[in-house]
This record gives sequence, structure tokens and C-alpha cells, in this order.
Amino acid sequence: MASYGVAMATATRVIGQLRDTGLVETRPGLGTVVSGGTAPPDRDRIVRVAITVADAEGLGAVSMRRLAGEVGLPTMALYRYVEDKEDLVRLMTDRVMAEHPPPPHLDPGVDDWRTCVEALARLQWAMYREHPWLAQAMSFTRPPLAPHGMAHTEWTMRALDRCGLDTSTQFTAAVMIANYVRGTAVNLEEEAQAEQETGMTEQQWMEAQQDRFAAVLATGKLPLMARFMAGDHEFGLDLLLDYGLQRLLDGLAAVMKP
Repeated sequence: MASYGVAMATATRVIGQLRDTGLVETRPGLGTVVSGGTAPPDRDRIVRVAITVADAEGLGAVSMRRLAGEVGLPTMALYRYVEDKEDLVRLMTDRVMAEHPPPPHLDPGVDDWRTCVEALARLQWAMYREHPWLAQAMSFTRPPLAPHGMAHTEWTMRALDRCGLDTSTQFTAAVMIANYVRGTAVNLEEEAQAEQETGMTEQQWMEAQQDRFAAVLATGKLPLMARFMAGDHEFGLDLLLDYGLQRLLDGLAAVMKP
């Protein structure tokens, strides 16, 4: 103030803004000093940190207060970078989708439609397995306006565009496939949380329930279930996804026009 003739109100406002962005901090006995930590975060880093937290602990663990602590900012300072929690989740979703673009080795305008649609569905399944929280964040009634996610829909529509389907059917089919994958993937975060809470994998939990299963089946009221359980059958989300995906693609093939 003395050196540059800055008004007290202006200096106070500037110091407050510097403190909010983490460039300065208040220390007892010293006053306001330049922060000794890393450079202040930008929106890209905030989104990456939020994804890291969600991957490790689920989407519910991503609060503005928690995120502020992770990046070293006051909670209110986060709103300089994101509008609110909904905006943050949208940015997280778009970042993940950007890292999982449609299969580059396929051209939906040239290659077989079924090969393309199946490849994209499996890519999305792998994406949900890598980020189990993402299925909870996605919605097909109020979809996040994530450009890279919309690019997935456009890619599927391109694959169907040469099959004699009108644009409305192309869009409906693209969303149907994506929603099926997402609907199956909703179980992933719940399973991850259950494993953390119980310390047992899905297989270990099933084995621990054998006596209960046996008691229910012993009533004789579920003969087909009993026959299935008596066999050596594999079952899991991957098998469930594959079976349903193939039936959906069979159904689409049936409405293709020559």
C-alpha cells in the first residue's frame, strides 16, 4: 500500500482472492505469506483428482469439501473452477469418455455394423470396469452433456446408417445398447463397495452362502434352480453382459432392411 499507493480495500480484496486460490496463506506470527506448496490447481487437475477419489472410494466420496482438501483449496474456491457438483460429475464423465474413444481400428462407415456396435459396447464395458462409479453418474433420461460421450452415440448411429434404418431408429438403437451396458455395469460399484465392507470377493461370498442356498432349494419349490445349482455352471457379470448383448444384436439384425 505504501509503496504503490494501493487503497486498503483493494489490497484486502486482492489478498482474499490470492488466499482463495491457494497462492498465499496466513501463518500465526507472520501474517500473509506466499504458499510454499505446489502451484495452484487448474480445472483439469481438479477433475483428475475427483476421478481418482471416485475410482478408489466411489462417487459418493466425491464431495466439494473432500475435493477441496485433496487439492489444497478452501471449499468455496472450488467454485472458481466448477459450477457445482453436477458440473464436476459432467466434467469427470467427459474426461473418462475422452480417454476411451470409439475403436480406432474400425470405421463405422465401412466395416460390418455388428462388429462395430459390439466392439464399442465391449469398450464401454471395459471403461465401466475401470471406473465403476461411472455407471452411477450416467443417465439416459437426463444425460450429462458430455461431448465425448455423445461421440459414442454418433459412432453407433454411423454404424447403423447403412442398414436401412431411419435416424430415429438409429438413435434409439444406439441408446438401447449403451443403456444395456450401463445397466449391467451399475452392479460394479455396489460389488466393489461390498467387497471393501466384507473383505470377501463375489466368489467367496457365494461360497459362504452355500448352506443358505441349500436350505432354500431343499424345499423342492424351485426344481429348475436346484437343477442349475447342482451343475457346474459359471455365472457372472461378464457372462450376463455377453448373453444379453448378443440377443440385442440379434434383434437389431432382424429389423435391418436389405
